[in-house]
Amino acid sequence: MSFLAPLFLVGGLALALPVVFHLIRRTTRERTVFSSLMFLAPSPPRLTRRSRLENLLLLLLRCLVLVLLALGFARPFLKNAAAPPDPEGLATRTVVLIDASASMQREDLWSAARSKLSDFLRQARAGDEVAVMLFSSQIDPVVQFEEWKASVPGERAAMVLSRLGDRKPTWSSTQLGTALIRAAEMLAEADLAERSTRRRIVLISDFQEGGRLEALQGYDWPKEVELSLETIRPKEPGNAGVQLVAESAMADSGNDPVVRVRISNAADSTKDQLQVGWGLSNGAGFAGKPIEVYVPPGQSRIVPVPVPPGLTNLDRIILRGDAASFDNIVSVIPPEIARSRVIYLGTETDLETRQPLYFLRRAFPATRRQLIQVDSVKPEASLSAADLESAALVIVTDSLSEERAVLIREQALAGRTVLVAPRTVGMAPTVARLAGVESIPMQEQTGGRYAILGELDFRHPLLLPFADPRYSDFSKIHFWRHRKFGLSSFPGARSIATFDSGDPALIEVPTGKGRLVILASGWNPDDSQLALSTKFVPLLFSLLELGGGVAAPTAQHLVGDSIPMATGGSAPWSIRGPDGNTLRVPAGSTNFSGAVQPGIYVVEGSQPLLRLAVNLDPAESRTAPLALDELERLGAPVLQKTETGETRQKERQALLQSSEAEARQKLWRWFLVGALALLMIETAVAGWTLRQTTLPEGVSL
Repeated sequence: MSFLAPLFLVGGLALALPVVFHLIRRTTRERTVFSSLMFLAPSPPRLTRRSRLENLLLLLLRCLVLVLLALGFARPFLKNAAAPPDPEGLATRTVVLIDASASMQREDLWSAARSKLSDFLRQARAGDEVAVMLFSSQIDPVVQFEEWKASVPGERAAMVLSRLGDRKPTWSSTQLGTALIRAAEMLAEADLAERSTRRRIVLISDFQEGGRLEALQGYDWPKEVELSLETIRPKEPGNAGVQLVAESAMADSGNDPVVRVRISNAADSTKDQLQVGWGLSNGAGFAGKPIEVYVPPGQSRIVPVPVPPGLTNLDRIILRGDAASFDNIVSVIPPEIARSRVIYLGTETDLETRQPLYFLRRAFPATRRQLIQVDSVKPEASLSAADLESAALVIVTDSLSEERAVLIREQALAGRTVLVAPRTVGMAPTVARLAGVESIPMQEQTGGRYAILGELDFRHPLLLPFADPRYSDFSKIHFWRHRKFGLSSFPGARSIATFDSGDPALIEVPTGKGRLVILASGWNPDDSQLALSTKFVPLLFSLLELGGGVAAPTAQHLVGDSIPMATGGSAPWSIRGPDGNTLRVPAGSTNFSGAVQPGIYVVEGSQPLLRLAVNLDPAESRTAPLALDELERLGAPVLQKTETGETRQKERQALLQSSEAEARQKLWRWFLVGALALLMIETAVAGWTLRQTTLPEGVSL
């Protein structure tokens, strides 16, 4: 008999307690009536030669109860009773997973992985079945079970190595969890009737902490599938990587364009003095003087890298100073300032601090990525169609001549966005001409109380930035006066916001390919508090975005991403990759999924020229060793080999077999039942013994 928890047998030492309690009596068993003892000193009973064991049957029963409890808690089992077959003697069905992600490009990790595979194939027996797969963000089968069984046993190893050929690690991320699930399901589903076959996954990887395991969360790992790890380590630990930092379009302006990058240093790195800067396209070195950066192990730094003036064809930022160079280049398209134009038609000047133009100019600050030019034009000044075509947004706050109104309406029909904020009811004819109707009844709404916005349509693109409950409160904006007009006066108009009185506050009138947006009140302090609120600037940028005047944020594309494209059409199109090869894309495709390596991709024939910067997944730079107990926490039964051999694996396997045998036999239940039975007998014997005791006359208990 063996025990799964033998330390509980130490509880057998408690057998001494009943013996001691039987030998030591602190009080006598009989009581005799006696006079006062207050003048006598109390003394405890002493163990003398006259102390002897009494009621040996009770003592024996109590000791047996303690023995049975100790044996039950030690979880006994019979080793030779229905022992499972030795896994070493079984035929084995194995899926070999080889990490082919970008981090495997370090030093000679790939050759070490091939050597591990070769050693495993030489140890495979004739009755074994083996499947080999490479994995990164995708799974690439090398040999399937059917191909292995169809080949000659003596030629199987050579066949697998020949199939592996000159394949090398990819530039993709490490989807470790997905690969493990795919392999486990292959083993769990194939020939389920053959329960005598050992099922195993052999995972060959560098086990860097950037490997993604999210897919294993909530996955029920098959009980009969084992997981064996073959760890590969580089000769020199540590790594530093460089990644592009996304920058908001509203970032502070500066004199020179810069690109911000994050430099991360692995926790096991031995180097902390690094250099970063723009690199030459031929990879020969830095284009100018590099920036010295100190990054301690396990930390990261964000470094602004200025674009060198006078240099062209810059498309990469490089890092120097660490041994692993696979993640030391980040492809980037140098930032260019996007310029947009807003035409304001009004009579006031820039010096009038309580007029709409004053607040409009300050709502569009210059940033690193965008410069918005506000041009003020008097209603009577000359204005050509070419001037209006160059504007992303046209704002009208004063009355216009009929010719000028017709000219602006033509631009709206062609796709422009026009904002009208009438300052007086005298602008009714101008609003009517811009909307394409004969006349509009308009009244000035004033009074003792102010108006607030009562109902807003946050589904409209204009108010979509305020849809979050944190930003949707417009009740603090007071409107002292506004112009009242009926929504029915505008054909096809849509109400975007209304006042608490029910009057329209902001409406959209579709005009050809463009739109006319009418604001019933001005944003200047004489009309409302809108210009002084935090809603004013985002609202203007939403208007500008509707007109196509906001620079789109620079998208960050990673290797393997499906990149949305706007070049879909009836004819096929092509993209030139960073290696110079041309990739053909079928006609009608709106996504490009062929970015399999980092670099600059150029859409050929596009006007203007479309360039895409594709980079490595930042997680691949996290090359510090993964805590392997994370796999166990997610349910994968890891059987890891140690440097001294398979001792730990065999011990773990033996412990697993012992646990299974003890769970099947459950002998502890019988020991507990025996202990309960003895306790009942002990109670009965103790009661019988007490009844047999007779007391002398005059003695009270």
